Amino acid sequence: MPRAETAIAAILACLTLGACAAAPAYAPPKVETPAAFKEIGPWTPAAPADAEPRGAWWSAYGDPVLDDLEARAEKANATLAAAVAAHDQADALAAQARAAFLPEITGAGTGARYHRSDNTPLRVGGPDDYSNIQLGASTSYELDLWGRVRAQARAARDQAQASDADLANVRLSLQAQLADAYLALRGLDAQSKLLADTADAYDRALKLTTIRHDGGASSGLDVGRAQNQLSTAKAQISDVAAQRALYEHAIAVLVGEPASSFNLPPLATRLKPPTIPVTLPSALLQRRPDIAAAERRAAAANAQVGVAQAARFPALTLGGAAGWQSAGKVALLASPNTYWMIAPQLAGPIFDGGRRKAGVIAARAAFDQAAANYRGVVLGAFQNVEDQLALSNRLAEEAKDQTDAVDSAQRTETLALTRYRQGAASYLEVVTAQTATLQAQRAALSLETRRLQASVDLVRALGGGFSAESLKR
Repeated sequence: MPRAETAIAAILACLTLGACAAAPAYAPPKVETPAAFKEIGPWTPAAPADAEPRGAWWSAYGDPVLDDLEARAEKANATLAAAVAAHDQADALAAQARAAFLPEITGAGTGARYHRSDNTPLRVGGPDDYSNIQLGASTSYELDLWGRVRAQARAARDQAQASDADLANVRLSLQAQLADAYLALRGLDAQSKLLADTADAYDRALKLTTIRHDGGASSGLDVGRAQNQLSTAKAQISDVAAQRALYEHAIAVLVGEPASSFNLPPLATRLKPPTIPVTLPSALLQRRPDIAAAERRAAAANAQVGVAQAARFPALTLGGAAGWQSAGKVALLASPNTYWMIAPQLAGPIFDGGRRKAGVIAARAAFDQAAANYRGVVLGAFQNVEDQLALSNRLAEEAKDQTDAVDSAQRTETLALTRYRQGAASYLEVVTAQTATLQAQRAALSLETRRLQASVDLVRALGGGFSAESLKR
């Protein structure tokens, strides 16, 4: 069969089938997935996927103030608003790409009045003044022989889905950041109350020591030590207040309010870390929005390979126009004034210096890059979960020992004060016991806050309330 006839037959076959796909078949890049997380423990038990926290996961902490702050951040946070705008832009671009499946129709109307010059060469009969009125429409449509239009639409759709996941990731990050800052602030409130109670106790001890000194039962050295303990506790109260102010300012920005007018009254509430159920590592691929975003970008890069390959083949475009044209003698929309035109066009590259071939190579390299990024995100997610599992479980074990340390320190302090009142010990023994008790109590509160923050980080590592099923398809 002659080459020309072969080419025509190929084109007709493509038209019969609807299109010749140019994009490679896509499958998500492969990543070795472990069978289970190794850091599972009593505070992070294994559980079915639907048992994991979804939606308003922060409600597990049982704090109405935190619930209110999360709702305010959803409405007013600037970073989230920017992510929503980026998401809307990606959706609009996807709709723009889908529009290429339909022919583009353009309407136009013109009207002009002419007067011929007396010096017009070869002038023939006819009026010197006449009108030219035209009303019509033109259309252009590319037959998607090689799948270029479909590949572009698919790439735009995948990018829009990646934007969906990006928005979910920004929202999850905002929720976790806000919860983390709030829990840290409440931990400082508990520290402040502890220090205030301790300062009151130290003040009573100072008064007792002063009375004993005035009666000759204690030395001035004891009074100085008691005063030093009290002043140190007061200084620590000021330091905690400074740290709290910084967290309060950070929360103000997260909920979209000026730090100068935002205020959270102190509340020495003692929240408990919730037990976070953990699924199999394979479920993480469907729960983490950053993983979903990376996978969708790999899919978009694969579709762009099809766009680059299709650019190497001829494009068949159908054009046409129709309408009415009149010189003004009869009604414009009369049948004799109609006109129409059909103009198919086949255009393709003959020589481009290797530009289109280089475009295909670049598109394939972009896909390889996106696939590598996806694998890196997945491996990083596994590490993130293992880190937070280890931290949550080890901190829970540490908290038990720290509670024992607090109990022991308090017993020692009580005994030291009793011995001091009985004259059986110096005030140095009391100061040493008081210092140990305060340190143990502050360490216990700090550990409690760290456990709460670790639980937030674990929820974030597990994907929070996100599911890949929520992506638009």
